[in-house]
Amino acid sequence: MKEIVIISGKGGTGKTSITAAFAHLAEKAVLADCDVDAADLHLILKPNIKERGEFKAGKVAIIDQENCTLCGICSVRCRFGAVKMKDDFYYINGISCEGCKVCEIVCPCNAIRLEEKVSGDWYVADSKKHPFIYAHLRPGEENSGKLVSLVRGKARDYAKENNIDTIIIDGPPGIGCPVIASVGGVNLALIVTEPTQSGMHDLKRIFELTEHFKIPTCICINKFDLNTDITKDIEKFCEAKNVNVVGRVPYDVSVTKAMLQGLSIVEYAEGLVSEEIKRMWERLWKY
Repeated sequence: MKEIVIISGKGGTGKTSITAAFAHLAEKAVLADCDVDAADLHLILKPNIKERGEFKAGKVAIIDQENCTLCGICSVRCRFGAVKMKDDFYYINGISCEGCKVCEIVCPCNAIRLEEKVSGDWYVADSKKHPFIYAHLRPGEENSGKLVSLVRGKARDYAKENNIDTIIIDGPPGIGCPVIASVGGVNLALIVTEPTQSGMHDLKRIFELTEHFKIPTCICINKFDLNTDITKDIEKFCEAKNVNVVGRVPYDVSVTKAMLQGLSIVEYAEGLVSEEIKRMWERLWKY
């Protein structure tokens, strides 16, 4: 089984647009959107959901109103201000609660317990051409790395059960826990960058991460012609690190127009962008 993850050191480099194009070009693959904090690949793939489930992570305190004596100790001791009073009874604000158990420990009448809370939702779906696994982390929730692992696990299980040997992963931006969960154990990481100072800076950070985990890595410079000087600096960095630049995608407003139509660029129009992405997709299979 071959797993390819498309990542970027920062948001807005065009990572998802390129992933959507790969999804159209692939003959047979399982797609996984691991950018669970801000999933948007489904906007282009238009999935038909077949299965869904809840993702539980962390705990939240619950007050048993029948046993609560309104002593207020929990309210005083909660450093997060999660214990509130309304209509002469105490309740827990689930958004503020950190699940630290202090209220449960200090309650003299055992009226407080901690329960697992639903932090997100995952989906198994059919898309335009391929099965598609994705998830949404609910607002304000954490543990997105665990949800990423859940999405990847379901993608692998689906691929094995259906004899599909390719998984294409749309990874999250940055270098945090969700990214580490996205890249661990993959066969190849494609870093999408852009010719800006911030793009160059974050390219170096994300490359350090893939280098640390010894993941084969290649680079795509998106909108390379917007600043040819920084593009040359990126190419010099890649040469020094012995990393291949497999794609130099030019800027074209048709990419934005394709997104507005809910299409990948290779579906929307032929042209320099589509041709370069097709060549890049072919180059990736040399790894």
